[in-house]
Amino acid sequence: MQYWIPKTLAFSVLIGLSGCSVFTNDAHHKRNYRVNEPVKVPAHLQQPSQDPTYKMPVASFDSDPVAKSYRPPQQVLTVAKGSWVEENEGEARVYFDKNDGIDDLPAFIWKAVDSVMAGHTVALEQDNREQGFVTTGWYSLIKPVEGWFWEDDVIVSEQKVRFTVEQKEHQRTASLRAELLDYRSDNAPLNDLLKQQLEARAVNEVVAEFDYLYRLLEVQMRKQQGVLSLVSGFDDDGNGAMITEQKRDIVIDRFAGFLERVNFTIIKIDRDNGLISTRYEKPQDSVWDSIWGDEAVQLPIESGDYKISVATVKDGSTSITWRDAQGDVLDTDVMAQLQQVLVEVLRDKGLTI
Repeated sequence: MQYWIPKTLAFSVLIGLSGCSVFTNDAHHKRNYRVNEPVKVPAHLQQPSQDPTYKMPVASFDSDPVAKSYRPPQQVLTVAKGSWVEENEGEARVYFDKNDGIDDLPAFIWKAVDSVMAGHTVALEQDNREQGFVTTGWYSLIKPVEGWFWEDDVIVSEQKVRFTVEQKEHQRTASLRAELLDYRSDNAPLNDLLKQQLEARAVNEVVAEFDYLYRLLEVQMRKQQGVLSLVSGFDDDGNGAMITEQKRDIVIDRFAGFLERVNFTIIKIDRDNGLISTRYEKPQDSVWDSIWGDEAVQLPIESGDYKISVATVKDGSTSITWRDAQGDVLDTDVMAQLQQVLVEVLRDKGLTI
């Protein structure tokens, strides 16, 4: 699957939203105060009288002011989970809190930096991440103008950036700072505002990549939880069952919702007795399912009604026992096959029980 398309679109939208409007106080500019010539009346009419006290000299000013080339300042975006900025921060800096699943926060930030550099196909000139900083080679933060049938491949400008990662003593928070080291362009001279924009944009690229990588990590964590949360075993009566570490009441709610994703229809839920009455219909394969890559899941059971018993076993875990419409417990081999298929669905969709 190609992830670069949604990543590129998402980052383009975020960059577009990151600027804020700039308003100048031109209300009292002299060109806004203009006195016109007195009204000219026909010769046969009397000229209206004018009080000399309020008479103003006639003046005119150029209507076109000097172009100031105002551009909105760039803002550091906090789109990644656990990211934030300090109020009145004067540098292009963002802070990350240590989210669940991240063992080494600075290493995860550096991974995002490396991924951004790989996207630009640029190597690091200095890799001193052990000392807390790296220096990039030449790359362009401002993309050429793209069109539907054409593309302007002229590079607007190129720059070198130093990324610095600093971790606080408690190791639960780390910051990323970008500093423009060098700049070159044939048409766009560097000024303070452009420097600030480029540094903020360099940080924003890493923040967006950090967010993308952490979302992937969350999916992997959910997949692992799904694999571990449903295993083969036995209930207290010795029947083949599926075992999960979740509490009974939680399983009743979550497992019922999960079954609806694999072509079950929930008929009734009896929470007091821990019974889920459901009906299964084998899905029909469709050509469109193959095209969209979301083929229907085929379970190793026949269409029909089933009753699922959810109970707490002696060791404190929860058992899920399947019975057919006649009340007979499903064969152990069928239960093992069913458990394997359901685990694959949990893994593929990143779900948990």
